[in-house]
Formats: sequence, C-alpha cells, structure tokens
Amino acid sequence: MFSQINMACLGFGVLVVALGFAGCSEGRAEPGLAHDDGDARVAAEAPGAGQRVVFLGDSLTAGYGVDPGDAYPALIEGFIERRGWGFEVVNAGISGDTTASGRARIDWLLRAPIDVLVLALGGNDGLRGTPTDEMRRNLEAIVMDVRDASPGVVVVIAGMKAVPNMGSDFRESFEDVFPELADELDTAFVPFLLEGVGGVAALNQLDRIHPNEEGHAVIAEVVWGVLEDVLESRLDR
Repeated sequence: MFSQINMACLGFGVLVVALGFAGCSEGRAEPGLAHDDGDARVAAEAPGAGQRVVFLGDSLTAGYGVDPGDAYPALIEGFIERRGWGFEVVNAGISGDTTASGRARIDWLLRAPIDVLVLALGGNDGLRGTPTDEMRRNLEAIVMDVRDASPGVVVVIAGMKAVPNMGSDFRESFEDVFPELADELDTAFVPFLLEGVGGVAALNQLDRIHPNEEGHAVIAEVVWGVLEDVLESRLDR
C-alpha cells in the first residue's frame, strides 16, 4: 500500500496537516491494498510484508507538479509490487522542507515503526545557503533518532549538489556532507538523487528545478539501484 503524507504551508510556518493515500483512480484497486480475504492472505505472506519504507524528503520526493502516482516513491512501489514483495511505501516528502524541518517532524513519523528510511533532504538547505555544519547535525540527528526508535532500521542517504552560484567553497563543503555522513554512520548511499536529471531541460518542469514525469522515472531507477539490494536483504524478516 502506498501512503502519502501531505503538508501544505500557509503564511509563515503555519502547517495544515492531512494524511492521504495515493493510489489508483476511483473504481480501480489501490496498489497493494487487499480487497478480499484471499488477497489479504497473499499480501500478509508476501516477502517483506509488515515492513515500512519511508521516504523523507522535500518537493523532489513529494512530487511537486506531478501526479502523486508519478513521483519516484510511487514508481518504486511499483518495482516492489512487480517483484511480489510486500513492503509498505510511505511518501513523507513535503515541499519546502529543510533538514531542520525534517528533524522537527521525525518524531511524528516515528509513531509507527520505520524499517527502511530513505533520507532525501538537503536541497533546500543548499538553496538557502544553510551552514553545512548545521545541515550535517540535522541529518545526523534524524538518523540517530530513527535508529533509537526503530532498532534494525536501514537508512539510505541520498546526496545532493549545490547550485553553482553558491560559490565553490560552499558547494564543496555542502556536497561532501552526504558521502562523509553515510560513511561515518554506516548507511547505504545514493551519490546524487538527481543523477541524469539535474540540468536536463527535457526531464524537468518549466522551473528547471522540479522533475517532470520522465524525470521522476529516472530518479526512481537511480534510487532503486541502491534500494533494491537493501530490501532484498530484509525479505526474511
């Protein structure tokens, strides 16, 4: 079952929170959702059933400007289903999120166990010029909080790149945070979330920042290149 947590910002920091489920259109079965006893039994017996894969990110993860079903976490859910696995995918991406706001809401997400966390935050920190040591502390705190609450969780850190106009010193410091933290915290690592998409006009919306449907398809493949092995290692749990 694919879940999407949507939060919209109103004014300066006032959040209206809604919990929704992104699935098929009316009259069609929602992906991974059992509709009779037979389906429920099959779903419960599927490898990986009962484990939650949470994507914590910003507008790139939320799927800004595209249908929720076209965002890369939903496409990855399709990869999972086609392999007959039973992992639940949760899209916890929020447009505008930074590492600080992700850190502030991680406790809310931990009200249910997290078995695999894909941590895809930092893009907005780069755009805002957030000091990189502050960003590092936020990312590390998220990882440690999740590990404390969900022993055995596997974390996947997705790297980001800074835009050129931030200056070479900032770019180097910013981009080094992700691989260094993945190494220090012993997490899985996606070197660049937007690999093959960033700067490619045909794969982005008119703002040249947010991927279009074709761009999300590329991102899904990039993330899946790391995540598939992570999930396969958890099939017998």
